[in-house]
Amino acid sequence: MSTATAERPINSPARVLFASLVGTTIEFYDFYIYATAAVLVFPQLFFPGSDPTTATLQSLATFALAFFARPLGSAVFGHFGDRVGRKATLVAALLTMGLSTVVIGLLPTYAQIGMVAPLLLALCRFGQGLGLGGEWGGAVLLATENAPPGKRAWYGMFPQLGAPLGFLLSGLSFLILAETLNEAQFFSWGWRIPFLASALLVGIGLYIRLQIEETPVFRQTLDRKEQVKLPMLEVIRSHPRALVLGTLIALATFVLFYLTTVFSLTWGVSQLGYARDEFLTIQLFAVLFFALMIPVAALAADRYGRRRTLILVTSCIALFGLLFQPMFGSGSLFGVVAFLTLGLGLMGMTYGPLGTVLSELFPTAVRYTGASLTFNMAGIFGASLAPYIATWLATHYGLQYVGYYLAVAALLTLAALVLTRETKDDDLNQV
Repeated sequence: MSTATAERPINSPARVLFASLVGTTIEFYDFYIYATAAVLVFPQLFFPGSDPTTATLQSLATFALAFFARPLGSAVFGHFGDRVGRKATLVAALLTMGLSTVVIGLLPTYAQIGMVAPLLLALCRFGQGLGLGGEWGGAVLLATENAPPGKRAWYGMFPQLGAPLGFLLSGLSFLILAETLNEAQFFSWGWRIPFLASALLVGIGLYIRLQIEETPVFRQTLDRKEQVKLPMLEVIRSHPRALVLGTLIALATFVLFYLTTVFSLTWGVSQLGYARDEFLTIQLFAVLFFALMIPVAALAADRYGRRRTLILVTSCIALFGLLFQPMFGSGSLFGVVAFLTLGLGLMGMTYGPLGTVLSELFPTAVRYTGASLTFNMAGIFGASLAPYIATWLATHYGLQYVGYYLAVAALLTLAALVLTRETKDDDLNQV
């Protein structure tokens, strides 16, 4: 190694982990405030109000749009992340997501500009998906490519903690508004506050991101001049097995999360008779178990292996699908609390090691693109239409079929895990 290389500044563990955590927290906060508003606000303000059910489905369709934008974000930001570097790309992804979110808070409604309102909303939602498509993969690599031996899953779980933390910030913001504003104030201007507040969070995130150095693993790739010209083409051409298996490995995670958050909120408020703030409070309590289980699963993945840990957890998710109707549809407060606590606890167990697993499937030269693509392709198949499909299944066939839907997704993930090798002891510089 040259003296110049040896003297390059090294990121401290605290700086790396905080930078990876704060960015994903902001990104997921932005993403979740849209998900909450898509259920509670947008059907009334951005779509024709003649049929509330149709307006809700249209709103959920714009929610789904971001998941189709995310693979494009993976390709665009992954290209520069694999060729230019992780740091600059992460800054650009955060800006894209943040600006899209702030603009949503400034949009006129359907009553003011007619059909242009939902079109502008959809455009901003597309921007959110584009930004998150580039953010997640880079944050995971920032953590895992700086990790010491034997601790990659532990480091890799810090950006994963951004999901429950972002959800908590999102839910708390809407709960505070519900407590401090009346219904008219909330729908007139109060709903805009969480979107506009994102500007402050993005500023903090950018400041922290600009303080970090490039990862040592990627610097070695630059030294060896191993960058590929078109990372996405290289992933599709040379790593199709990893791309398909990685997508399926993440499938059950996405279905589980969006059934226990967006769908359950929609169904709980509209069909089970819960007040909006009451159900959000239950969800926020359950999300604590999501956050608590992420480090538990990461420790297990570092000790016992990624594959073994995820096979056990995914088997439990399949069984949980069979309990969907008896627990969530029981009509009792205890049943709903138990359903959400168990479901989001399992979410933490499957989500904790997921970023590490997906990043370990690809070599350094295409890792940003490959990990991001698998994660976001799973978002298309596992999350984009999950609230819509679940609402349709529950309406036409009953809640038990929503559970069967989750169980089938878990079985597909199990099949992919069986076909995937263990990556715990791989050297990222040699992959």
